[in-house]
Amino acid sequence: MDTIRVMIVEDDPDWLRGLRAYLNRHDDMEVVAGAATSEEAIFAITQYPIDVVMMDIMLADTAAGILLTSEIVDSTQARVIMLTSMEDKELIFESFQAGAIDYLVKHSFEQIPDAIRSAYHNQSPISASAAEKMRREFRRLKQLEREIESERVRSIVTRTELEVLRMIDQGYSQPQIAEQLVVSLRTIKVHVGNILRKLGSGSSKEAAQRMRDLGVFASDTNIEQ
Repeated sequence: MDTIRVMIVEDDPDWLRGLRAYLNRHDDMEVVAGAATSEEAIFAITQYPIDVVMMDIMLADTAAGILLTSEIVDSTQARVIMLTSMEDKELIFESFQAGAIDYLVKHSFEQIPDAIRSAYHNQSPISASAAEKMRREFRRLKQLEREIESERVRSIVTRTELEVLRMIDQGYSQPQIAEQLVVSLRTIKVHVGNILRKLGSGSSKEAAQRMRDLGVFASDTNIEQ
């Protein structure tokens, strides 16, 4: 059975000592190095063959563990698991962007050995807590992106063009729209041409569907007259 070589980066000496003792009780892993600072960690990883790093995010009251993770991932084959008391979603995203393979909070102490084994075999599922925060952040970012795009298109489409799009979405033909708005068919065709140019759409139906998807029809205040 292979022995998984672990390094712990932790600036709390009690945590470092306790985690080292806990992991060393497992037959398939050994803590070969411990570090309290980025400098100590960089030195240790050049001195010992290390498979998995347990990385504290906060070192000396800064999120130095994230930059350190990026340096370790870029320069070695070691896999990094963030182990921290911080559950901030931005730190979770930054950790994975830096190359961390998993993110555990310290109160999930009993999950650590299996997380190390999974990381060693490159089979790490993201912990449930981190995964849920990431899903929430993705949803927030998607909604924010939708709102920004909605504001952009509402700023370039006039109220009349919006009404034309709304009627197209409702299934009206261009002659029917001209009749409803009491304008010529040529005027409607000009409006449609302007809409396609502004939105970069291939057809009026595509443009109408895009506006519906963005929720513009439901919130068409402040449209330019």
